[in-house]
Amino acid sequence: MAEKSAPASLELLGEALLSIRKRLILAGALFLILTVSFYFFSPRILATVQRHLGQELAFFGVMEPFLALLKIALACAALIMVPYFLWLCWLIISSLFGFRKSTGLLFIFSGMFLFYGGVAFCYLVTLPYGVKFLLSFQKEDIVPTISVGHFVNFVGLFLLAFGIIFELPLIMVTLARAGVLDPRKVSRFRRHAILVITILAAILTPTPDVFNLALMAVPLYLLFEVGLLVSKLATR
Repeated sequence: MAEKSAPASLELLGEALLSIRKRLILAGALFLILTVSFYFFSPRILATVQRHLGQELAFFGVMEPFLALLKIALACAALIMVPYFLWLCWLIISSLFGFRKSTGLLFIFSGMFLFYGGVAFCYLVTLPYGVKFLLSFQKEDIVPTISVGHFVNFVGLFLLAFGIIFELPLIMVTLARAGVLDPRKVSRFRRHAILVITILAAILTPTPDVFNLALMAVPLYLLFEVGLLVSKLATR
């Protein structure tokens, strides 16, 4: 694939963004409808997720319960719209790099599988152990009082972070197919990759403890290796 100059790439990016402008407006309207719909189910969703905590939640502001339920509705709407967001990303990527349209479905379904897989892994594995570990520091004279707002933020950021990092193999393969990333050169810098992954995990982890950092860094490194392998196979 011939390399494009910077001005040409910027022009293509501008054209791609203009072409999806109407789709972005549609996405905004759909997102609003889904948010309103999910708001009525937010109390049940909160009660389900709260089981990982094993204790009652408190609130320290008049608006906190409402805002917490609204955040849950926003998060659920975003989860449902992941395929649509991936489709918009594909429209931009295919315009920039000239990928065949026939590979669009593979990109979208792979992205869905990885994102939802990351969210499921976090909810079923990382989140329960992470919460138990953090609550294990309580003592007889120190009883945790967790606000509903902080709990929703913690869970939401954790789920979102895992959904995003699980997209790493797809990102690597896409960049390799576009000629931006050389997997054979990248494989020679594994030590640097480990350092970058650790820093990235520290940024994305909503808590500063080493345990939760490891719960994110280890899967991220494994995903890096998978992405490296698939990138090599895709660029043969």
